[in-house]
Amino acid sequence: MAIESKRSVLVTGGAGYIGSHAVLALIDAGYAVSVIDDLSTGFRSSVPAQCPFYHADIADRAMIDRIIADEKIDAIMHFAGSIIVPESVVDPLKYYDNNTAKSRGLIESAVRNGVRHFVFSSTAAVYGEPAVTPIHEQVETKPINPYGASKLMTEWMLRDTATAHSFNYAVLRYFNVAGADPLGRTGQSTAGATHLIKVASEVVAGKRDGIAVFGTDYPTRDGTAIRDYIHVSDLADAHVLALGALFADPAASILFNCGYGNGFSVTEVLDAVEQVAEQSVNRRLEGRRPGDPPALVADSSAIRATLGWTPRHDDLPTIVAHALAWERQTAARDAA
Repeated sequence: MAIESKRSVLVTGGAGYIGSHAVLALIDAGYAVSVIDDLSTGFRSSVPAQCPFYHADIADRAMIDRIIADEKIDAIMHFAGSIIVPESVVDPLKYYDNNTAKSRGLIESAVRNGVRHFVFSSTAAVYGEPAVTPIHEQVETKPINPYGASKLMTEWMLRDTATAHSFNYAVLRYFNVAGADPLGRTGQSTAGATHLIKVASEVVAGKRDGIAVFGTDYPTRDGTAIRDYIHVSDLADAHVLALGALFADPAASILFNCGYGNGFSVTEVLDAVEQVAEQSVNRRLEGRRPGDPPALVADSSAIRATLGWTPRHDDLPTIVAHALAWERQTAARDAA
C-alpha cells in the first residue's frame, strides 16, 4: 500500500517570531514546510535547515507561483505583515500595503494556482474597544487603528474568496503573544520590539535600561492596560489544529480567538517579570499611546470546543520564564 506523501505548507513570514514557531509545530506534526520571508524583521537562522527557504517579498507573484509549483504547495499559512499599533497610526499606508494589498495578491496567487487552504494570522485589534469582556467571535468588529483595520480587510477578502472559489480558510485572532520555544530553538529576536514581556525581558538581560509604561489612567484595576497573554507555542499549536480542520472539511471555513481568557495589567506583568527574574525592572511612566484600548481579553471557548485546543503553557510565570531564557541565551551568544 502506497504511503500518502506529506502535505506541503508554505509559511509566509516564517523567519519571524510567530511564524518560526509555527514552522516548528508544523514540522513536529509531520508537514513538509517551505518558508518565504523578506527578512525585514525575521532572521534566516530561525528557519530550520530542512525547510526550503525563499528570501523574497510576498508581493513577488512570480516567486509565489514558482514556490507553489516547485514545492507542490497544498496550503498557505500567512504571517508576513506589519504589527506595531502606534506605527500604524502614524504610517497607515504602510499597513494597508503590507497587511492588506500584499495579502490580496497572495490570496489571488493561491486561487490561481489551485491552493485551496489558507490560514491567516489576524488580531484582536479588529474588535477595537468592545463593550463585552471576555470578547467572543460574534462581537462587532470596530478597529480603532489602521493595524486592526488592515487585518480586518484581509478577513473580508478571505470570506468573499471562499464564497466565490473552491477555497477555505481559517482566521485566528490573536491576543498578546509572548514567550519563546521551551526548547530554546527560536524566540523573538526582532530589533526594537514593542511587546511588553519581550521588552521587560530585554531589560533583565541588560539589553535595555528600562521600560516605558504607556498610560496609568485607564479604567482598569490599577490604571494600566489589561491584555490576555498567550504563549507563542500554544498559538503555533492552534495553527496546526486549524490547518488540519481545513484539510478535513474543504467546504468549511473557521474563525477563532486565540487567548487564554486571563487578563493581566501592565503593572501585574512587570511584577511577574521581577519575581521570575529576581531583580527589579526600571519603569518609566508615560502617557497613553494612540490606538491602545484599555482592555482586551479573549473568550477562547470556541477553539477549545471545536478543535480540541488545549494550551500547555497557560501560566504567566511560565511565559515570562521562557521569554527570559531566550533573552539570556541570545545575550550569551552575542557576547561570545
